[in-house]
Amino acid sequence: MIIVDDAGGFVPALNHSPWDGLTIADFVMPFFLFIVGVALTLAYKRVPDKLEATRKAVLRALKLFCLGLVLQGGFFHGVHSLSFGVDLTKIRLMGILQRIAIAYLVAAVCEIWLKGDDDVDSGLDLLRRYRYQLFVGLVLSFTYTVLLYGIYVPDWEYQISGPDSIEKSFSVKCGIRGDTGPACNAVGMVDRTILGIDHLYRRPVYARTKECSINYPENGPLPPDAPSWCQAPFDPEGLLSSVMAIATCLIGLQFGHIIIHFEKHRGRITNWLIPSFSMLAVAFLMDIAGMHMNKPLYTMSYTLATAGAGGLLFAGIYTLVDVYGFRRPTFTMEWMGKHALMIYVLVACNILPMFIRGFYWRDPNNSLLKFIGVGA
Repeated sequence: MIIVDDAGGFVPALNHSPWDGLTIADFVMPFFLFIVGVALTLAYKRVPDKLEATRKAVLRALKLFCLGLVLQGGFFHGVHSLSFGVDLTKIRLMGILQRIAIAYLVAAVCEIWLKGDDDVDSGLDLLRRYRYQLFVGLVLSFTYTVLLYGIYVPDWEYQISGPDSIEKSFSVKCGIRGDTGPACNAVGMVDRTILGIDHLYRRPVYARTKECSINYPENGPLPPDAPSWCQAPFDPEGLLSSVMAIATCLIGLQFGHIIIHFEKHRGRITNWLIPSFSMLAVAFLMDIAGMHMNKPLYTMSYTLATAGAGGLLFAGIYTLVDVYGFRRPTFTMEWMGKHALMIYVLVACNILPMFIRGFYWRDPNNSLLKFIGVGA
């Protein structure tokens, strides 16, 4: 995440895809959700008091959600500004931490309450024992797909502030169902209707598409014939797309169950590789059929592709560390994993650079950041 945020503007492969398709950056969020699911199975291996465990999960999710509101809602004005504060009528309501909080809570509740007591001797037994969790995942996926392709998206308008704070209005023509382009998709419409357009992310990734940027695939000036939707707010961590983020977390749960119920390395790795390759195959077939891999929409094919890749990476790391004993090279990653939230808040959310910039010599531009070569 840190590499993507800091180097994405210089190395296109490390930046998010402007719309359809995948880059390295597009695997970061689902990988994190995947491993959250895996970790939950270990945390809730034994649950003596289900109500107490649920209460703690709800409180933990609320704390994470509120932290996301502060960090990504617009309260801090960026690394180059020493001001802070946010207009509550325009605060961004969703974000990365909020999405993780939602997915974590649903997955935690499923792991606490929706477990069978069947004996597990094979992969099929595993599916039988956790059939209710799988049912929740299927219902969420089916609901998302029906809404994505079935909701009617009418024409809509938005306003942005131009030079001298002059409001400019734009009208976007839609009147369609099942569209998965930037302008007329159901994901954006749900967020505009429920959250309100003023509470969405104001730097949409599709601003780097060929239609919206002369410097495609990077940010740049608008082309002369740019469509009206190029500057419209759009939240890549919106409500409807977060439904499939929950599905990623539930898939991680199933991979974690394999650790609990299979003791031998061969059994674990086999039961990880089979679903991983299967999800990748289905994802590519969906993409070929027109259900493209798309991170902002968090499409079904994107969910399966990233979960399958996450499963393969997880199995690979397990093989290197647990089977062959290559532990020393992973100490740094292990430390980062134990302090993931702290590192994300301080570095990826620019809290540490903003704090350092607060100390300057006579002029705010003569800050410690400038001294170490990161100045404004």
